[in-house]
Amino acid sequence: MATRRKVAILGAGMIGEVHRRAAVLAGAEVAGVMASTPQRSREVADAWGVETGYASIDEVAASDVEAVHICTPNSSHVPYSIQLMEAGKHVLCEKPLGTGLAEAREAAAVAERTGMINTIPFTYRFHPMARELHARVHGDEFGAVNLIHGSYLQDWMLNPLASGWRVDPQAGGASRAFGDIGSHWCDLAEWVTGDRIAELVSTTSITIPKRPAATAASFSAVDGDAAELVDVTTEDSALILFRTVKGIAGSAVISQLSAGRKNRLWIEVDGGKQSAVFDQELPEQLWIGEDAQTTLLVRDPNQGSAEQRRLAGLPAGHAEGYAQCFEHYVNDSYAAIDAKTSGTGEVPPGLPTFADGLRAAEICDAMLRSAAEKSWVSVG
Repeated sequence: MATRRKVAILGAGMIGEVHRRAAVLAGAEVAGVMASTPQRSREVADAWGVETGYASIDEVAASDVEAVHICTPNSSHVPYSIQLMEAGKHVLCEKPLGTGLAEAREAAAVAERTGMINTIPFTYRFHPMARELHARVHGDEFGAVNLIHGSYLQDWMLNPLASGWRVDPQAGGASRAFGDIGSHWCDLAEWVTGDRIAELVSTTSITIPKRPAATAASFSAVDGDAAELVDVTTEDSALILFRTVKGIAGSAVISQLSAGRKNRLWIEVDGGKQSAVFDQELPEQLWIGEDAQTTLLVRDPNQGSAEQRRLAGLPAGHAEGYAQCFEHYVNDSYAAIDAKTSGTGEVPPGLPTFADGLRAAEICDAMLRSAAEKSWVSVG
């Protein structure tokens, strides 16, 4: 019987639990967890039923795990990734890749030098109908792309008492809304079209100028009776206009203050013969428009592109969602590790790496520069 893959999870919040579930479903043994303190690590290890509660990153680096999932606050992503890759561990690191462009460049360089498998969960690529969108845009029936536009809207920061480490630029980085969710939209837009953003102009806004200094779990609020307020310097919203390398125009609206919008990543690509829309809150379908008709394509493992069928794990009509995307991401990351270890096989298509994390950092840096300078800037 083959030895089970041993992995570690760093971070015990919501996203750490998502990683843990996906790792287990992919057949891995979660050997240990590192949380915010040694005591918390032990508590989570007991709750998860895993052997080790790591007291430090040094313990993780010295362990016998093959791969490590990094699900900690942004400021730790790069130092943890670098130490682990230098120690011979494969890394699945949450985005963004660090708190700024310089950190992202350093992490990507170490990843290339060490040759360790490195992936970053731009998970919306793993919706089967996002794969169908990719295939359609690159098909002959679509026509040349002439416009790329959309939005990523949430409302979890609408409450003035909502706060957390993401609001703190030291922990989360200089950009909040764009760095957190705008990065997903831009990654999906560039991956779907195969065309990169060359230049952009942006504007940002901070609608709620003060928030609690105390932190709360993501998507929740601090107790108002005990809330000490501090100035907010990270944006609630960001808008970009851009032009791609191929000269295509585009736009995106990014907001964490859009009431009723829970996690609406919406992208439209308009071509010479067809247009196509993917809406992450309606992930089972893809809207296709033509001048004489519109069509709703439904996720189906027996229909559509090869990649849509590969990732459509349930029969048509049995809804798949975000959790399944994460399972596909982790499965494909582990497949890349196996391909490297064995020297045979291929890395699954569309797997995002630290190079894509660096690309997201380049776009975010350009967005911040443009907002500060009030002018068009080049990306990268």
